[in-house]
Amino acid sequence: QAPLVESGGGLVQPGGSLRLSCAASRDIFSIYDLGWYRQAPGNDRELVAAFKRGGSANYRDSVKGRFTISRDNAKNTVYLQMNSLKPEDTAVYYCNAEYLGYNYWGQGAQVTVSS
Repeated sequence: QAPLVESGGGLVQPGGSLRLSCAASRDIFSIYDLGWYRQAPGNDRELVAAFKRGGSANYRDSVKGRFTISRDNAKNTVYLQMNSLKPEDTAVYYCNAEYLGYNYWGQGAQVTVSS
C-alpha cells in the first residue's frame, strides 16, 4: 500500500465545494506532520494548509475562511474541505507527510474550477 492515497477532486463551478481525502498508513499518520499542497501549471508547489505541532492548523492567506483541514484519527485520514472555490484554486493538490525532513507525497488530485 502506498504511504498516502488521495481521493476526491474533480471539476466544479466557481463558488462550489469539493473535499479531498488522504488516507495514510498508521505510522505515518501518528508521527508525521500532515498537510496539503497544490501546484498549478507553470507554478511552484505551494502550501495550502497544514497541521502544526500541537494540532492547530495554518493556511495560506488566499484560502483562509474558505478551506478547512481536518483529520479523522480513527480512519488515519486527513481531509481538505474546499468551499467558495475560485478559478485560481485550479491546481493539482497533493497530500504531504513530513517528519525531520523526510517527505511522503500523495499521487495528486486534479481540482478544476471553471464555469
